[in-house]
Amino acid sequence: MSIFHYFFGNDKQRAKFVFNFIAPLYGKIDQAIQNDYAKICKQLNAAIPLEGNSVLDIGTGTGGWLASIGKYTQGELVGVDFSTKMIHQAEKNHPGIKFIHSDAENLDSFADNSYDIVTASFVLHGMKAPERAIVMKEMKRIARKYVMIQDFHKHTAPVIQFLEFMERSDYKNFKKNFVAEMDSNFKETKLVESASGNAVYVGLLG
Repeated sequence: MSIFHYFFGNDKQRAKFVFNFIAPLYGKIDQAIQNDYAKICKQLNAAIPLEGNSVLDIGTGTGGWLASIGKYTQGELVGVDFSTKMIHQAEKNHPGIKFIHSDAENLDSFADNSYDIVTASFVLHGMKAPERAIVMKEMKRIARKYVMIQDFHKHTAPVIQFLEFMERSDYKNFKKNFVAEMDSNFKETKLVESASGNAVYVGLLG
């Protein structure tokens, strides 16, 4: 993807360019990100015990979210992302985890009910509601127990607001509407909030 795709491409091409462009930076700040992930994963594990669960992470980026969950379970861990540079960085940062180049909207290679938990961290806010619905439908298909979405919930730092503006994400509508979107897809939704203003939205299956 070139800068042409940022200015003249569709939403997916623009997002792919942005994430390929910032992948090296994400690799350098991965440890700082993981510190925040560690705090909310501790809260998440207290609410929904993670031990023994297999996990598929959609839009895994540099793998920090999946690695943080992995500290609480010995189950299979797999991360997928549409950015090849993100995948390469994830493999460097977390060599013990399997990472695959794949698109969140095309997960046909994963069988129905094949992972206990299907999760995504800071992915769905970047999509418009119709695309979010497609991805959540796929996540539900693959998950046996839970779909876990870690993303924006309350306040958002100015620097993050700038990055979201550059990405042209849907984060404002996401924060406003996502609880209702979860409720329409799952029989029960739990919300695990962090002090950073983010949350894990947990959709219960079965």
